[in-house]
Amino acid sequence: MTPVTWSTHSVELRPDRVVKTFRPGSEEEGAREWRALSLLATFASGLAPAPLSAQPTGAEPVVVMTRLPGRPLRGEPLDGRQTAALAATLTELYAAVPADVLAGVPVRPDDRHELLDRIRKWTPQVRPAAGPEVAEAIDRGLAWLDGSGLERPGWRSLVPVFGPGDGNLANYLWDGSRVRIVDFEDSGRSERAFELAEITEHVGAWIDGGLDADAFLARFDLGAAERERLDLYRRLLALVWLFLLSLDDPAHPRNPPGTAERQAARLCRLLG
Repeated sequence: MTPVTWSTHSVELRPDRVVKTFRPGSEEEGAREWRALSLLATFASGLAPAPLSAQPTGAEPVVVMTRLPGRPLRGEPLDGRQTAALAATLTELYAAVPADVLAGVPVRPDDRHELLDRIRKWTPQVRPAAGPEVAEAIDRGLAWLDGSGLERPGWRSLVPVFGPGDGNLANYLWDGSRVRIVDFEDSGRSERAFELAEITEHVGAWIDGGLDADAFLARFDLGAAERERLDLYRRLLALVWLFLLSLDDPAHPRNPPGTAERQAARLCRLLG
């Protein structure tokens, strides 16, 4: 999930390494990045940059890692090979960290609980100022949310996994045969259905027609209960993105005009 502040770090690309410098006060982001790189270097070597050095504390935390080949998947439609490679990489990632190790990894930020809290805080701010299409979609989304069961106690993760925590396809590098992953500042213990929804519903996955969600999701062996959970999470994240896009600064927009209205239509399709 991309934060409302949009920018969390700067990146310096060197021939053999990447220096990632986080903004002041971002020790947690730096610690999550370093933890993820270290875990994957141990359990899935080659899937992500190798960790080289870190200065996790101080005014501007720094993490240094190897530089990976490839170009980001975002910006054009993924073909069949790229879709298959992306699914294969994620399948490897989700199976990489052993259960006993994963149990000791903190839960990722912007999990179900945090997103539900955000929606409740955003609603009084966004709903009165929204245009008719967006407002109608928000109302439908909130009505669905009230009956979804997502807020009930005792919610159990069906398939716990280590998740990158950011579905932006720009963080997935294609080298012509394989996909590798960068950017782990929001990573942590998660649920496979939630992480898959994070990718399919990220605005970057569909705004350019990039990812065929059905073809992508068909490559994962999901049981009936997990598919039902995935549908819930996709609707939740689509609703979150509708709020995020509605909060876009009109004076400095990050997305083309009409993106919020397109997101409203997408949410309504997911709601059925």
